[in-house]
Amino acid sequence: MGAPREEFSSKLGFILAAAGSAVGIGNIVGFPVNAAKNGGGAFLLMYAIFVLAICLPVMMAEMAVGRKAAKNPVGAYKALAGENSKWGIAGLLGIITPFMIAVFYTVLTIWIFIYLVMTVTGQLDYLASGQGFGEIINNPYYLFSSMVVVGALIAGILNFGVKDGIERAAKIMMPSLFIMLILLVIFVLTLDNAVSGLKFYLIPDIDKITPAVISGAMSQAFFSLSLGMGILVTYGSYISKKTDIEGSAKLVAITDTSVAFIAGLMVLPAIFSFNPNINPDELSDSSVSMIFVFLPKIFLALQTSIGFFFASVIASIFFLLVFFAALTSLVSIIEVPVSYFIDEKKHSRKKALRTVFISGSVLAILATLSFGLVPFLTKFVAYGGADKSLFDVIYDMFYDTILPLNGLLICLFVTYRWKKHNLNAELSEGNDSFGKSFLAKYVDFSLGTFIPVILALILINTVAKIYFGYNVFG
Repeated sequence: MGAPREEFSSKLGFILAAAGSAVGIGNIVGFPVNAAKNGGGAFLLMYAIFVLAICLPVMMAEMAVGRKAAKNPVGAYKALAGENSKWGIAGLLGIITPFMIAVFYTVLTIWIFIYLVMTVTGQLDYLASGQGFGEIINNPYYLFSSMVVVGALIAGILNFGVKDGIERAAKIMMPSLFIMLILLVIFVLTLDNAVSGLKFYLIPDIDKITPAVISGAMSQAFFSLSLGMGILVTYGSYISKKTDIEGSAKLVAITDTSVAFIAGLMVLPAIFSFNPNINPDELSDSSVSMIFVFLPKIFLALQTSIGFFFASVIASIFFLLVFFAALTSLVSIIEVPVSYFIDEKKHSRKKALRTVFISGSVLAILATLSFGLVPFLTKFVAYGGADKSLFDVIYDMFYDTILPLNGLLICLFVTYRWKKHNLNAELSEGNDSFGKSFLAKYVDFSLGTFIPVILALILINTVAKIYFGYNVFG
């Protein structure tokens, strides 16, 4: 008989860990960029609607599946559908997806760590220069020494397990992240012309709600909450039967959305302060471009009012904030394949970590080299009318394409294979009144009707846009 499965020590520990998985680079920078390019307040309004109407039911379904089976995604699908069921393929996608997402996320985390070190050591002017980013991502010494540091931090946290590693790290980093974010918002709102950015961000213009804005808000909400990555299935397997899944899911959604919203209060006013006449369409769609090219220029511009030293301090706090967000997400993402090897292959945690880290490191190194250091990897394939690097392929396939597919599969699974009455029974554990609530009826109805349709449309539009250069929603 195996050892008892690890559990989070408290509801708070689970919420912070789950929120840590959701809060990442997409919240801190991706959300403000999408808000800026999609009508500001109009995007905010649609985002909030989709978090409540679409994402909350899917979150609850993933947590319920994980807790009922007390296993990783592969084990969960097999346990609830039968050992030989073809649903095991969906579980396997739920393992491969976070593993591959961890590859490109590792590359971004390495870059953020380099920027953090360089701002702390007084090189903000170099980072804000035209050549800074391009030289850094093609400097093998910077990249691989930073990879060792980031890898050691992740391995150190995961090696201690669920309660002493993931939960303890989340309890330190998540409050720290909130404090740093609030401090930066307070500072940014004191800048000249910050009010213009605030108005653009907070006052919705209903005329700007277009099919493209709706699609963008839906995608951002789904991706931001770590849905379809297998994380919430895995984390759900670590929570006790006494935990109220409904209440926990609501708090995770509120926490994640709050971070994204507050990040917008930081980034949008800063952009408008830096360039009062800016056209939001001038902003890059890429969070990467915003973090590593645009924002360092904003921080350097602060030296005219507060001096170079304090401008560097503000920049250092920002990059530490983003580094914490990236680290909490990366820990959660990697725990999914680690849990698979522990559950299904009966590996010890150390052996599972070793297996995941060795294979993942090889792919992360190849992805790191695909920004110009190795031509073959830089122009790996071509589709959608453009050359794509290995990094681009991993991002497009596993983050943009397979995530909505995984979300669609979980909806179909809990509705038509596991059955709604089993889902409701699990959601009622730790919450005896759940079955009588309006939310119970809404979850029961939505997961089997319009939510799968919406996710299918997102998937179709994503495939058309990325691989064929055609936007279904205009």
